Amino acid sequence: MWLLLSIVVYFIARFIAKKAHHPLANPLLISLAIIIPFLLFFKVPYQTYYDGNEIIQHLLQPAVVALAYPLYEQLNEIRAKWKLILTTCVIGSLGAMLSSGLLAVLLGADSQLLASIMGKSVTTAIAMQVSSELGGEPAVAAILVLLAGLTGSLLAYPVYQLLKIKHPIAKGLTMGTVSHALGTATAFEHSQKDAAFSSLALVLCGVITSLLAPFVMALMLNLSS
Repeated sequence: MWLLLSIVVYFIARFIAKKAHHPLANPLLISLAIIIPFLLFFKVPYQTYYDGNEIIQHLLQPAVVALAYPLYEQLNEIRAKWKLILTTCVIGSLGAMLSSGLLAVLLGADSQLLASIMGKSVTTAIAMQVSSELGGEPAVAAILVLLAGLTGSLLAYPVYQLLKIKHPIAKGLTMGTVSHALGTATAFEHSQKDAAFSSLALVLCGVITSLLAPFVMALMLNLSS
C-alpha cells in the first residue's frame, strides 16, 4: 500500500512539475507536500511508511551507480581539466563547512549541532557518518542535507540564468558540490553533461568532506571556546 502511494504521488508530482514549468514545482517538494500531510492526517508512523517502501531504498544504490555512465561519457574532458575540477571541489567543500560552521558559532551552537552541520552539503549516507564520527546527531545531519539539496534544486538554475552561467562544467560542479544527489537529479532534467559533472563533484566532495571535516570541526570548537 505505502509503496503504491509513493509511486502514485511520484507520477502526480512529475505531472505537476512538467505542467507548471516553475522552480518551485519541484517533484520532491510536491511529493513532500502531499505525503507528509497524508501521514499526519491518518496518523501513520514514519517507520511504517519507511518499511513499506523498503524496495525503493534498495534501488538507491544501483541508481547511484548508474550516475557513472554519463560520467564515463565525459572522461576525456575530465582528464583534461582534472586540476580545475579538484580545486573547485576542495574550495567548495571547505567553503560549505566553514560558512555553516562559522554561522553556527556566531549563533552560539553547541558542539553536537556543529558536528551535525559539517556534512550538510554531501550525500546523506556520508553526512550521517561524518556527523556520527564527530559526535553529532545523524538525524539532524540528514535533515540538513535534505534542506541543502532542496534549496539547490529550487534555486540553482534560476541563479545560473540570472548570472548568465552557461558552461556545463561550471553548472555541474557547483550543483554537485552544494546540493549533492538532489541537485544532480535536477541537473539531469536540464542537461546530461551538467549531470555528469554534478555527479563527479558529488563523489569528490563526499571524499574531501570526510577527510577535512575533523580539522574544520576542531577549528570551529577553538573559535567557540
